[in-house]
Amino acid sequence: MNDYIVALTVIGLAALSMAWVPSLLEKTPFSYPIVYLLLGMLIYLLPLGLPSPDPIWQENYVVRLTEISVIISLMGTGLKIRRKFGLKRWRIPLRLVSITMLLSIAAIALLGWSVLGFSVAGAVLLGAVLAPTDPVLAEQVQVGPPDDEEEDVVRFSLTAEAGLNDGSAFPFTWLAIVLAASVGADGGWFTDWLLRDLLYKIVVGVGVGYLIGRGLAWLIFTLPKKSGFPRAQHGFLALSATFLTYGVTELLHGYGFIAVFVAALALSGVEEEHEYNVEMHDFVNQIERIIMVVLLVLFGGSLVTGILEYLTWQGALIGLAFLFVIRPLTALPSLLGTYSTPKEKLAICFFGIRGIGSFYYLSFALDSVGFPEANELWSVVAFIVMVSILLHGVTATKAIRTLDHERKVSGRPIPASDQTPDEIF
Repeated sequence: MNDYIVALTVIGLAALSMAWVPSLLEKTPFSYPIVYLLLGMLIYLLPLGLPSPDPIWQENYVVRLTEISVIISLMGTGLKIRRKFGLKRWRIPLRLVSITMLLSIAAIALLGWSVLGFSVAGAVLLGAVLAPTDPVLAEQVQVGPPDDEEEDVVRFSLTAEAGLNDGSAFPFTWLAIVLAASVGADGGWFTDWLLRDLLYKIVVGVGVGYLIGRGLAWLIFTLPKKSGFPRAQHGFLALSATFLTYGVTELLHGYGFIAVFVAALALSGVEEEHEYNVEMHDFVNQIERIIMVVLLVLFGGSLVTGILEYLTWQGALIGLAFLFVIRPLTALPSLLGTYSTPKEKLAICFFGIRGIGSFYYLSFALDSVGFPEANELWSVVAFIVMVSILLHGVTATKAIRTLDHERKVSGRPIPASDQTPDEIF
């Protein structure tokens, strides 16, 4: 049997089912990522001769596959946010990607070093790869398409956090790489990391993303009104813009993740209600779902073919502590002084979904330099992502529906895209 043809058939069948599975699960407490995770486990238990999904020995291919998934997801995430950027309007997600992320990295790094016995570099890497919430697997708790009216504080905060911190965690991944590569070197590495990996790359990412996003907005929305320039008519422009923005930024040695998200915000923010924003979002969302299905099937397969082989009870305990204790507690300071109900704050603290972004950062770091704890890192991260998919996948739909119902009963309005809740009352 031709293994390649079998793999294509499995991918086609799984992707085809995405046309119906999300709708079929709407009234159930389960998310469709759970279905495809379990499907991957089942498929790889069968003697089909599929290629090994275990990423432990194949970091390079995992880097590229997860990289494409994340940048496409970031474009879709940016396109569907309608709230204009501002320090006050975005204060919760900005706090989540600064206060919460830094506290999470520090807590996990400390546990990795003291409990798991990792090197300092390995412990920092563990904290860095677990820091970002996931824009790929968090659809249930995020805002909907650009024409969706629901953009409450929970949906907006979790969506914006996922968009922001998938790039903001990169400097700390580089910090782990630099630490691993500079063992025995002098202290000059810290200045290089600070100036290059923290400051320069972030500035380039924000700058390039904004310029490309505004430039595309001018071509799409402004120029056709002022001249006979043809109107853009196809949603694939968003995918082209994703690759262009990411490529240009990386060529300039900036953070492409940040650039793609900023470009999407700059593009959609010019005419928020324009139907073309919906068309672009829908196109990239469809591509994102297909890639996500492939990744979930592969991840499910890896769970039954050895990725958890190096998981210890200490690693599992730290993983559970991260999801149930560390994320919620570190998110609380970010919500102090903000307008939201206790249940909304609890939802924002709890739904720090981990997923494909963590796999990207880990595979990127391990493909860049050797870490003695590489196998243990894969097992711990895989365990946390697995539990997150199951835990958050089962609870998200019910929690969001409950919050929506209580909001409607209480008559609390949802702020407009250019308001904060404080400006309503």
